[in-house]
Amino acid sequence: MTMPVEPVGIADRLHERISALGGVTRRLIEPVGTGARFVREVLRATKDTKQWLPEFSTHARILGVESLPIGVFIALFTGIVLALLASYSVGDLVPPYFVGTLVQKTVVLELAPVLTGLALAGRVGANIAAELGTMRVTEQIDALETLTFDPMSHLVVPRVVASAVMFPVVVGMAMLVGLLSGWVASLVLLDISTPQFLKGVRLFFQPFDVRYGLVKSASFGAAVALIGCRAGLNTQGGAQGVGRSATRAVVISAVMILVLDAFWAMVWLTGRSLR
Repeated sequence: MTMPVEPVGIADRLHERISALGGVTRRLIEPVGTGARFVREVLRATKDTKQWLPEFSTHARILGVESLPIGVFIALFTGIVLALLASYSVGDLVPPYFVGTLVQKTVVLELAPVLTGLALAGRVGANIAAELGTMRVTEQIDALETLTFDPMSHLVVPRVVASAVMFPVVVGMAMLVGLLSGWVASLVLLDISTPQFLKGVRLFFQPFDVRYGLVKSASFGAAVALIGCRAGLNTQGGAQGVGRSATRAVVISAVMILVLDAFWAMVWLTGRSLR
């Protein structure tokens, strides 16, 4: 005769569920804490200018100047598409010069910073993560620490500062090219004259538009570099680990750009209107 199995007590089931919930919560919150600690260490390392300042120009060229063709290429076709979409959307309902207004607002405020930032997240984020990841798995970073070099001030800070400075440069060039390509498309494809297009560009233009786009792009650059550096420094497992770190850096950077884009919109655009 088999003995009846005693049911698990309510307290035991409640304890298991609370433990499972606690484990999930910890896994979700832990990356936030480690990321904040990493940012704090980077900010602290910026004081050591003797180590990171000589490396700044090299990384500014690699991460910024060499990324200019990507930003220009994206903005070139973005301006053309926006001019055509603006004409299609408003049609004959508004004067033709509003095409210039729509192109200027969308390129400067949103599309040039975000599209360029997403493209550079793939190039810059993957570059940084792969480079530092390779140095980690080949023990070059350990060698630097043995030689009393601080990896944060020698490897991370110059990349973060260069990205934060050069992203606005690339985005500013993308804004200009996007407006020029939109003007050419309006002139050639939509039969909108140059005075009409320029009237629309100037109609609601504010210096705030450019400032908003450039500040937003600087935050994108800093975030992409920080994520790429952290992914690279935490690399494990040889070549496969380097590949995983590069992929992780690109994905997280793209998500963070969208989060920061929403953040700046809520901070700066809420309650603001054209005057």
